[in-house]
Amino acid sequence: MTTQIPVSHMAFVRARGGCSKQLGARLSTLIAPSRQAPGCLHFALQQSQCDADLWLVSGLWVNQPSMDAYFNSPAMAIFAELVQDLVVSSLDFHTFREVSAAQATEGCLAQVHKLAG
Repeated sequence: MTTQIPVSHMAFVRARGGCSKQLGARLSTLIAPSRQAPGCLHFALQQSQCDADLWLVSGLWVNQPSMDAYFNSPAMAIFAELVQDLVVSSLDFHTFREVSAAQATEGCLAQVHKLAG
């Protein structure tokens, strides 16, 4: 039996001046279908409390294949449309995987050994 390793994505989307409400409305169309996508554990749209032009789209997926399938779905076309329609000024997209405590410190220990050596 294979172990499921959860993965996630975060997209920070900045609206062009005067387009924040339009951006929020269009991003909100992702919520229901994304939450129903196979392998989706959590999906959220958030707006910054101190910067009305900054939005966060985040999702948590049961595994990498589930997230990859979502990325290849028609729902993702909205990001290209928003850029083409000049609604966004920037889009910063990242994916993440869970790591153990040992995996999280491996890189740090390697750097310490490298610096000490």
